Amino acid sequence: MPDLTLHAHPLSSYCWKVLIALYEAGTAFTFQHLDLADPSARAEFYALWPIGKMPVLVDATAGRTVAETSVIIEYLERYAPAARRMLPTEPEEALTARFWDRFCDLYLSTPMQKVVGDRIRPEGSRDPFGVDEARRTLDAAFGVLEAHMQGREWAAGSSFGLADCAASPALFYADQIASLRERPVLAAYLARLAARPSFARVLDEAGPWMHNFPRENRP
Repeated sequence: MPDLTLHAHPLSSYCWKVLIALYEAGTAFTFQHLDLADPSARAEFYALWPIGKMPVLVDATAGRTVAETSVIIEYLERYAPAARRMLPTEPEEALTARFWDRFCDLYLSTPMQKVVGDRIRPEGSRDPFGVDEARRTLDAAFGVLEAHMQGREWAAGSSFGLADCAASPALFYADQIASLRERPVLAAYLARLAARPSFARVLDEAGPWMHNFPRENRP
């Protein structure tokens, strides 16, 4: 059995994605709280993964360091015992799941992080043009996913899987900066995701840090 450690922060959307998969599968692991504001912790993490993006999975048994969320989840599928799979075994269904996984990462999570990141930049270094572009991408992605989710319970296939792991944090945080009130299908999908025990656990664990998220003031 692999000896797994996930280097992550409980507020990070991409860390949530992997945590949801771990909790869904019932895979044993150690959570290593990553505080990049701590110089020594930052140095240790960059020595582990010079790109410096979280999360990172370390499999001590195999002597492997695994980065990038989708790759981490597929690595877990292959090498860690799991109560349930996150990827379909049928190749065409797996391809569909990978597409919607990438869609949620690239067109929901990435522009969402652009908007959020801009809010915590110092005055004089903000990027209003980039934020406007990110918001346009989010709106277009909302429309595509809203149409895709019509009549569906989960994003790819008949059961919760990889694409839903990606959609959960992406939609949760995107809703904080670009409300889903005018997207009823997506709002209902997000409610189903939030009711999932794995995601509910992630949200509960993130609670002590949520005050650090720069929420948008909306009526």
